[in-house]
Amino acid sequence: MSKHPVLNAQGEQISDVDLKDELFKAPVKNEVLYYTAVAQLSNQHQGTASAKKRSEVRGGGSKPWPQKGTGNARHGSIRSPLWTGGGVIFGPSPERNYKRKVPRKVKKQALKSALSAKLRDEKLLIVDNIELEEPKTKVIKNILENLKVSSKALLVIAQPDENIIKSVRNLPAIKLIIAHQLNVLDLLNSEYLVLTREALQEVEEVFAK
Repeated sequence: MSKHPVLNAQGEQISDVDLKDELFKAPVKNEVLYYTAVAQLSNQHQGTASAKKRSEVRGGGSKPWPQKGTGNARHGSIRSPLWTGGGVIFGPSPERNYKRKVPRKVKKQALKSALSAKLRDEKLLIVDNIELEEPKTKVIKNILENLKVSSKALLVIAQPDENIIKSVRNLPAIKLIIAHQLNVLDLLNSEYLVLTREALQEVEEVFAK
C-alpha cells in the first residue's frame, strides 16, 4: 500500500490514507482503456436514427415513362435511390444493434489503469469530507479552488447527497457521481479525480475484489 495525503475543505493536509496497490499501482494499459471507452460510448448510442429504404418511401408505384421510345434512361420507379426523394441506400436503421460487450476482467483492468494513471499524473485528490447545510454552488466552487482544481474534474461521493448534487449542478466543468458508479469514460473525460474519504473506501470495497 502507498500513502496519499488527505485534505480538508481548505486544501490543507490533515492526515494520510493507504491506497490499495491493486487499484492505484496497476500497469496503465492504453489499449484496454481505449477498448473499454469506445465500448461505453457505443453502448450509450440510442440507435434511433432512421432513413427510409426504397420499399418504405410512399408513391412511385407506376413506371415514370415507357421502357423504350422516349430516349430517356430506363426507370421503374421514381422512388429509386437514384432519384431525388427516393429511398436511401445503406441509411441508418433502428434495427442496428450498437451494443458492445466488454468482458468483466477487461473492464476491471481498464478501471485500474485509469485510477493508476490519475495517481501517476498527480491528479488524484482525497478530501476528508464535504458537508453542506444547504445547496450552495459557491461553497463547492471555493472547495475546488482550495484543492487547486483548475479544469474538468470528477467528484465522487459515497452516498447521494441532495445538497451536494444541487450545488454541483451549476458547475459545467464538474461531474458528480456516486462511488459505485465509477467508470472508465468519466475518468478519461476528467483531468482531476476528487474522492471523499468515504467514497475511497467504497471504491476499494467494490472494485478491489
